[in-house]
Amino acid sequence: MPNIGPLDSSRVPRFAGFATFARLPRIDQVERADVAVVGVPFDSGVSYRPGARFGPAAVREASRLLRPYHPELDISPFEEKQVVDAGDIAVNPFNIGEAIETLQQEAEALQADGTRLVTVGGDHTIALPLLRAAAKKHGPVALLHFDAHLDTWDTYFGEPYTHGTPFRRASEEGILDTSALSHVGTRGPLYGKRDLEEDRRLGFGIVTSGDVLRRGVTETVDALRQRIGDRPLYVSVDIDVLDPAHAPGTGTPEAGGMTSRELLEILRGLRDLNLVGADVVELAPAYDHAEITAIAASHVAYDLVSLLALGKGE
Repeated sequence: MPNIGPLDSSRVPRFAGFATFARLPRIDQVERADVAVVGVPFDSGVSYRPGARFGPAAVREASRLLRPYHPELDISPFEEKQVVDAGDIAVNPFNIGEAIETLQQEAEALQADGTRLVTVGGDHTIALPLLRAAAKKHGPVALLHFDAHLDTWDTYFGEPYTHGTPFRRASEEGILDTSALSHVGTRGPLYGKRDLEEDRRLGFGIVTSGDVLRRGVTETVDALRQRIGDRPLYVSVDIDVLDPAHAPGTGTPEAGGMTSRELLEILRGLRDLNLVGADVVELAPAYDHAEITAIAASHVAYDLVSLLALGKGE
């Protein structure tokens, strides 16, 4: 049975119809799903500006203009794989622990038949249960983390589960392959030098936004690929990895970030790696302008879907 793709924009205008991701079918409209885009409207773990709970809706709206052929990766992902929109996972906004547990259970259920997920947040707290679900299926995973921040702090106000702590918890739980962990795009002030020392102790390597500028995309990609190898890979993209000129709609913006072009080119350099899942988080549309951030996030999600459609992670 052929895959069901997006609505034909020559018959149904892009600004009409249901606002699924890239105007793809809903999961309940198909018999199977190879790749599912799923939203998690949750932002109870933020430490500064809230609003990422509205990220999934904004990404879907901005994705209306996405087209079915990806020329840089030379793939029509919606023809190669059955890609669907799985809707939003509803979690308790008043109980972070319960929300994490619910999200892990729902992610495991969606992946039970081999479906791979691109998850749209929501704040970065959601990465922890998604990593738990990925590790349960694949064992400890390599992690490629695009972010202005480390997100390996211990606690905020004594609380261990926030958008600034998911990778500390993941490392402690043994669900990460500590020989293949990388931050990309980090920058800005820290609480102290100890932040970097503790991050290094957890096994992370760091490629700052300045490193990307000085080394260029090609050298950056080569270094990341060498570190990742053939390990099962999870990619987590905090949209604040981009400079505020390219992504103003986020909760904790930092000056001096990457361009959307640099981010997309690095992602495309990951083709043929063993990608098993990914997320795009921290889009807060209330702070966006002319959908700049939502458009960037929708293209990031599209590139991640395309990488999964290339098939190495099956």
